[in-house]
Amino acid sequence: MNIREIKGIGEKTEKLFNKLGVTTTDELLEYYPRTYDEYTRPLCLDEIDSTVGIPAIEGVIMSEPSLVRARNLQILSVFIKDRKGAKIKCSWFNMPYLRSTLKVGSRMVFRGMIKWDKNMRNATIEQPVVFTVDEYERKLGVLQPVYPLTKGLSNNLVTKTVKQALEMLEENESASGDYLPDAIRERAGLMEFLEAVKTVHFPTDKEKVIAARKRLIFDEFFIFLLALRSFKDNTEVVHSDYIITDYSQSDLLVEKLPYRLTEAQQKVILEIRQDMKSGKMMNRLVQGDVGCGKTIVAFMALADLVASGYQGALMVPTEVLAKQHYENLLEMKEKYGLNVRPVLLTGSVTVANKRKIYAQIESGEFDIVIGTHALIQEKVVYKNLALVVTDEQHRFGVKQREKLSGKGKEPHILVMSATPIPRTLAIILYGDLDISVIDILPAERLPIKNCVVDRGYRPKAYKFIENQVRSGHQAYVICPMVESMEDGEGSSDLCDVISYTKMLKKELPDDISIEYLHGKMKPAQKNDIMERFAANEINVLVSTTVIEVGVNVPNATVMMVEDAERFGLAGLHQLRGRVGRGAAQSYCIFVSGAKNKDTRERLEILNKSNDGFYIANQDLKLRGPGDFFGIRQSGDMSFKLGDIYADSATLKLTSDILGEIESGKLSLDKSESDRITRKLDNYLTLHYSINL
Repeated sequence: MNIREIKGIGEKTEKLFNKLGVTTTDELLEYYPRTYDEYTRPLCLDEIDSTVGIPAIEGVIMSEPSLVRARNLQILSVFIKDRKGAKIKCSWFNMPYLRSTLKVGSRMVFRGMIKWDKNMRNATIEQPVVFTVDEYERKLGVLQPVYPLTKGLSNNLVTKTVKQALEMLEENESASGDYLPDAIRERAGLMEFLEAVKTVHFPTDKEKVIAARKRLIFDEFFIFLLALRSFKDNTEVVHSDYIITDYSQSDLLVEKLPYRLTEAQQKVILEIRQDMKSGKMMNRLVQGDVGCGKTIVAFMALADLVASGYQGALMVPTEVLAKQHYENLLEMKEKYGLNVRPVLLTGSVTVANKRKIYAQIESGEFDIVIGTHALIQEKVVYKNLALVVTDEQHRFGVKQREKLSGKGKEPHILVMSATPIPRTLAIILYGDLDISVIDILPAERLPIKNCVVDRGYRPKAYKFIENQVRSGHQAYVICPMVESMEDGEGSSDLCDVISYTKMLKKELPDDISIEYLHGKMKPAQKNDIMERFAANEINVLVSTTVIEVGVNVPNATVMMVEDAERFGLAGLHQLRGRVGRGAAQSYCIFVSGAKNKDTRERLEILNKSNDGFYIANQDLKLRGPGDFFGIRQSGDMSFKLGDIYADSATLKLTSDILGEIESGKLSLDKSESDRITRKLDNYLTLHYSINL
């Protein structure tokens, strides 16, 4: 049902929801809160950090309210003193009527975001909500949903619209029925679907919302794994006509490379060779940490099949990365005498050039095609596509790999991933693939030097970045948000890309070029920024996690992550992998606003280790179901709620239950199986019939 059918949603509001990817009531109900605004015990000023959410301070009013006019604003201010004697200013805009409430000597609770001056000495609470001590006591433990927003759309409007959609769902009994059979719900300890949806939007307490999330996350994992298994059933032990036994090109490359391959690389190359000569279709994932040397392994596999007279394709997530791979392969062709004829095919290639390239691919004139999603367009016809390599598999998905592989007659599939997922989870998540692991970094790689610091370290960090730029290097600065308040009420204490860039331009000298990058920019803008950064025309790039994949800049030596406590360890490690790619020493600065011991200890794991697999396993141990209150993971998989680390127990449980269904240990009748099949069909139609 279109959201326009919800009362109060007009054309303008509909467009705002559409910007968030919400066009139907079903999509609205799956537009889950990113966190919850919880009324917690009042704190003292020195106890507040960025993990608190919206803090409350119980204080005594020290001064008479002052009211000043500034342009069109009336600014009301008082000073309060917390229980430890810290002095805090409270300010309100255009709320002069509060003067009668604010009496000197009164003890009240002030709830709002803390703003610090430049020297982090004086604190102000802007626009705090004021409660008597008794009033606030009654609100303790209350949870209110906080949704991701776009400009023009308030949290209150989203909340009101979701409530109406839930009422409509309850009235439509057939639509609100549960597709999961009772046997599965009982086996997994899950609440019913309708109750879970209502609870995740409007919970009464933390325990209930955790139970609701478990149910909805189970659904995400259950259907995802069902889809994976259906693809695996279609690809398992498929015959291949492409039997590759000529290794002359890859052997030549190994002989001429200026460095020795690691034992892990050699082992994976052997596994790939065995697959491609077996007469069966290879379906293999090469999982390796950032900088482990996966690309050279892919190039060797492509060179081998070209030596046997076939074509290969390498698909990557961004145009900049595609161009870099293409240029690297051309350089190897010239340096080491590789007998390959590569071509670059991306969306920005002109129509006339595309036609010419299409004809040359179809004739076999080009034998290695490197590009983005342009490789799977209908107009691309291959002469004899024998190997498909996809880089960063989670950016494409199973069906997109299938679509590219459909360009050939059962070509071999090689998937490269820099996400160091623990093997126990990788076996579940990549169920349609055999898994190889490169777990040794090349000896010539200098380990990244790390530090975990508080916000007071920023001036030193900025000076360090300036010195690195003066030495000819570049730096990244990562912020969790695109713009201030993008995530709704209560987020203004977090760093955002746009405001941070303005601030950094004031902190660093004018001759240092600073630009920003985020996922909401148009593709052409993003490509332009990344290309200019790769060319060292931009010295400092302020970005969201959009840079996690997409460009290789060996000249970048500094990665500074603001609000580091807001990210999972595995996500932070992925970001860190953007530096340390060149010969120069690289550094990673994790800036945290958190003061609690557990958060600092978690970040210290990154300080002590550069091993992605170790970090991923530590993340798996440390993350718990309560961590969804504020921590963001990077987008390893396309789940709305599920996090493969925090929810690993649910992921394993889902996989176990599917195994029990397949073995017959957990039996379903025909009507129950049919309901699950319909759910799967809807999922495949929605997720794999679009955006390919």
